[in-house]
Amino acid sequence: MGRGGNRVSHKAPVIVQTLITIGRGGEDNRVSFEKTPKGNAKLERYYNKILGLGEEEQAEFWAALKRELPNSFRFAGSKGHALAVQRQLVTRYIPEISKISHYDGTLVEPPQSVPWYPDALAWWMTTPKNVVRKFPPFSAFQKYLVSETSVGNISRQEVVSMIPPLVMDLQPGMIVLDMCAAPGSKAAQLLEMVHRGEEQRVHQSLRDYATEDGRPTSPGVGAGADLDEAALADTSDYGRATGLLIANDSDYKRSHMLIHQLKRLSSPNLIVTNHDATLYPSIKLPPTPNNPATNRYLKFDRILADVPCSGDGTTRKNVNLWKDWTPGSALGLYITQVRILVRALQMLKVGGRVVYSTCSMNPVENEAVIASAIERCGGLGKVELLPTSDKLPLLKRKPGLKIWAVMDKAARIWETFADVQKDDEENGRDAAKEKLVQNMFAPLPGSPGSEIPFERCMRVYAHQQDTGGFFITILEKKSEFRAKPEVESTSDAPKSAGTATPKFENSGSSVAGVPMLDGSLNGLKRGADAVEDREEQPSSPKKFKSESESAEVKPEQESVEVKSEPEFTDIAAKPVTEITPKSVDDAQPLVRSQHPPVQQRNRAGQQFEEPFKYIAHDHLEVKSVETFYRLSPRFPRDRFMVRNAQGEPAKTIYYTSALIRDILTENEGKGIKFIHGGVKMFMKQDVQGEGVCKWRIQSEGMPILEGYVGEERVVRLHKKETLKKLLIEMFPKLSGDAWKNLDEIGERVNGIGMGCCVLRVEPSADDDGFQERIVMPLWRSLHSLNLMLAKEDRTAMLLRVYNDTTPLVNSHNIGGKNKQEVREDEAFKLQRDVDVEEDAIMEEAVTDTVANSNTLGGTITTEAATELDSSQAQASEAEPAAE
Repeated sequence: MGRGGNRVSHKAPVIVQTLITIGRGGEDNRVSFEKTPKGNAKLERYYNKILGLGEEEQAEFWAALKRELPNSFRFAGSKGHALAVQRQLVTRYIPEISKISHYDGTLVEPPQSVPWYPDALAWWMTTPKNVVRKFPPFSAFQKYLVSETSVGNISRQEVVSMIPPLVMDLQPGMIVLDMCAAPGSKAAQLLEMVHRGEEQRVHQSLRDYATEDGRPTSPGVGAGADLDEAALADTSDYGRATGLLIANDSDYKRSHMLIHQLKRLSSPNLIVTNHDATLYPSIKLPPTPNNPATNRYLKFDRILADVPCSGDGTTRKNVNLWKDWTPGSALGLYITQVRILVRALQMLKVGGRVVYSTCSMNPVENEAVIASAIERCGGLGKVELLPTSDKLPLLKRKPGLKIWAVMDKAARIWETFADVQKDDEENGRDAAKEKLVQNMFAPLPGSPGSEIPFERCMRVYAHQQDTGGFFITILEKKSEFRAKPEVESTSDAPKSAGTATPKFENSGSSVAGVPMLDGSLNGLKRGADAVEDREEQPSSPKKFKSESESAEVKPEQESVEVKSEPEFTDIAAKPVTEITPKSVDDAQPLVRSQHPPVQQRNRAGQQFEEPFKYIAHDHLEVKSVETFYRLSPRFPRDRFMVRNAQGEPAKTIYYTSALIRDILTENEGKGIKFIHGGVKMFMKQDVQGEGVCKWRIQSEGMPILEGYVGEERVVRLHKKETLKKLLIEMFPKLSGDAWKNLDEIGERVNGIGMGCCVLRVEPSADDDGFQERIVMPLWRSLHSLNLMLAKEDRTAMLLRVYNDTTPLVNSHNIGGKNKQEVREDEAFKLQRDVDVEEDAIMEEAVTDTVANSNTLGGTITTEAATELDSSQAQASEAEPAAE
């Protein structure tokens, strides 16, 4: 693939050049990239000075930054399923791509696995996307990419963006927070880690109790997945994952983009919140028999702080950065970045780790932020910088900088803060220097911070393996600390010549010296050029506690899973007025929303969210589900939830983990903005018939529930040809002898009672058998059958399993339906409307983000644009689960 450090040219083959010139009915992105001038004297002068690259390597560095990125993607979901989808690429598509040649006779480079990504689940290729989309020999491969991306099996993601989750050492059972998560590519990686090994653990637990419960288990599960002893160690809760991911974004609409991306993983261990990361609130936990304290607060094992940044490592996909880059972007973001990192360190358990990352090469946003946060948190005795050199050994990287200079807004480069002060005395403090503070500069020998081992940080440059630029570091909390408020951290606050450190005026409301700011991550102005204070009354009459007060934890209050923490006072009920800036790697431009909110607001200005209400285990509806599906006693009945103020099942019943139940219940009405939690387990079905349960199992909840359903509602399928018929034909008839057309399952489905069933596709060694175990909901109507899958899921499975693009058949004539079938169809369409409404919220967020992406760098980045394009396609092509 030519991804080594010596690659300094990127000549497109003849066929590539021809197709790019043709375009696609308008200006093509690649044409724009090639025609845009790539040069910025200030940018090049600054990094030539501080990065310490030799002359030859410096030339490679700039040449790489001026080339467009290779295409990259990652196989998502559980490891076993991801490997099954990956096998199709290896066995079906790469051999065909390898036969394609350019006009000059040279062969096309097929996709290759990223060498440092575990289990070969990340891939990249140098053939431009436009060629893959338009050149006929690539058509089958293109359909495969589009199909698997639409159903969430493939995630389009830039390879360096995949690094931060991989170095977190996230183990099953851990509690993790992604502070700036939208649009969700890194959060998806974290969620997969939370569930690592769960499929194998649960299957083992079901086998252990199979005889006792009278529920035969499948012969195998997760074909192709290697046993993971560490992942298998979490045997509590009958093998179900006990960990938790909280994914946060401060903009409400982009939070729904985040939900859209993550709900494909169908996790009951996920919460999405909507808060300013600099002021993330403490989350209270209920007392337990082992810890009766009433002031227990959640502490995290791992936190990802992939913070807003200037994004100058993304010039290969955000070409407008060449003309728009200014040093003021980094200077304006520094304070926000420090605040986020300090808050992250406060919320960690002792021994927990924060991974801090940016897609910027500027030390003001990287090493300087690390130094400032460590200083505010009490030094290296409280927070340790861990080595990164042992992580991902095949990944090429540079160590962090120990010495650097700072460029002001007038493009003057300053070696030390003393030089700035001297110039202030001689010439006065001009506007170009007003944001410069001491902690932006490299610590001088013998000064506080000089002992920080910056070489333990990781810098990834574009020329090292043909990627974007990225900065990653790992911090571990050694003990609890009392963080210094900003007003006491004299080196962190901007100083004007001859004046003392300014106090933040904020109507008396602040946390840790940090002014109460709006939901836009500290009120960042357009262009990421400033952090502004904001006058705002607190949302409750309580006195706001300082950052240092909220950080202190008394040893006698500690527990195994959490540590007590005085409440981080309610800061939730704030109107969201801007889209939060996210690191440009994930393409979150600093933009102001131009559209009204999708949902109505409450009196405090916050978007209205239906409450989360748990229903009792002995509720009549729960009992009806339990009886109809003959649920195993090992499936919990106290984790079912609804989203309405009455707390009664209306049309949807959700399921969550026990920890999420405790969190949502304990923090109800306390101002924390939870906007998503739980998996749709059951949907109400308007069905009439004696003994028929009106709650059908949703496809999202099926993998969680299916092993605990009694054999009375299970249909087992072994042959590929049978499944193919179910996928292609919607509503196959059962009346008369029509059920015989369904081969091995015909007699079973003909004799089973009306209602929802579990279809188990069992793996086998037969030629017509499956390598992978699959479970899906199947609806038995009065006269027909229906596989409860959306159109895109049916199409993707046909392509993946059968390499078949046969159009779906729906011969269900409205005029020929009886009343019962009409009622069922209406219920299915109601679910379709719910899904379309959710997708519409996400699509509006996408539209806002794309339409307003002219602030930082001028365009949205390739990685996030791909994610957004994929999301838009799904929203616009939303299909009902059934006709």
